Amino acid sequence: MQRAIELAREGMTSGAGGPFGAVVVKGGEIIGEGYNRVVASNDPTAHGEVTAIRDACSRLGHFSLEGCEIHTTGEPCPMCLGAIHWARIGRIYYGFSIADAATIGFDDREFYRQFAMPVEEREIPCSPLAQEQAKVLLGEYLALPERTAY
Repeated sequence: MQRAIELAREGMTSGAGGPFGAVVVKGGEIIGEGYNRVVASNDPTAHGEVTAIRDACSRLGHFSLEGCEIHTTGEPCPMCLGAIHWARIGRIYYGFSIADAATIGFDDREFYRQFAMPVEEREIPCSPLAQEQAKVLLGEYLALPERTAY
C-alpha cells in the first residue's frame, strides 16, 4: 500500500490526476503499478487501478490476473471495480472509502445509485438498436475455431 500512496502522490503533485494510485501484487511482489492519469492523458478511463491493471497485464503478457491482489489508495469506483473483476483479481485492499473521496469532489455514490436503478429510469438513456444484426456477431464469434475464452 505504501507504493500505491507514493504513486498517488507522484501523480497528483505532477498534475496528472487525483490522489489515486494502485499496485497489483502477485506472490508478495508488485507486478504492475499506476496512478490516476485522467488529466494528463485526457482519458476518463485512466484511473489508478486501470493503469496498474494495464501495466501488470503488459508485464505478464496475459489478460488474466488470477491469483493477484490490488492495493489502491481509494475504494474502487464502479468502472475500476468492473476492471478488477474482468482481470480476475482475487482481493482488493483500499485506503480511503468512496465517502471519504466524496469530501474532496470525487463522488462515485451517484454512479452506484444509477446502476442500482432499472435501466429505463437511469439518467443516461439506454436503448437497444440493430439487435438482430448485432446478434449475428455472437454466432460468428462462437464459430471461431481458435477463439480465446475470457
